[in-house]
Amino acid sequence: MAGLDKSSPVPTEITVHQRSRVLELRFSDGAHFRIPFELMRVYSPSAEVQGHGPGQEVLQTGKREVEIVALEPVGHYAVQPTFSDGHDSGIYSWDYLYFLGAEQDRLWADYERRLAEAGLDRDAPMPDKTTGGCGHPH
Repeated sequence: MAGLDKSSPVPTEITVHQRSRVLELRFSDGAHFRIPFELMRVYSPSAEVQGHGPGQEVLQTGKREVEIVALEPVGHYAVQPTFSDGHDSGIYSWDYLYFLGAEQDRLWADYERRLAEAGLDRDAPMPDKTTGGCGHPH
């Protein structure tokens, strides 16, 4: 897995906080993050969100209240959450979760900028997803 080697920090503790809607992680290097479910959902590493290449990302909206209803391990390198909106195709490697935690202030600002550029509100409903934004049924 890219970015994972013997020196990569790995989670020593993962806690799903349903009431506050955050995933709490403690890593082997001492880092501690509380990543909002909404941020995880908006930045899902899945093709459904990331698209099939640069510039094809699908801007996510209406995810403020999203919950994680299941969290499954993927080997010894990742977890795969199932979100309350049905999204379950994102595989979050340890290094990606570390990135989300460490960069969340910058990622929030980028998300808010992209929403403003699109003339959308964070709570706007997602468009009809039968085409997934790329013209192909999903």
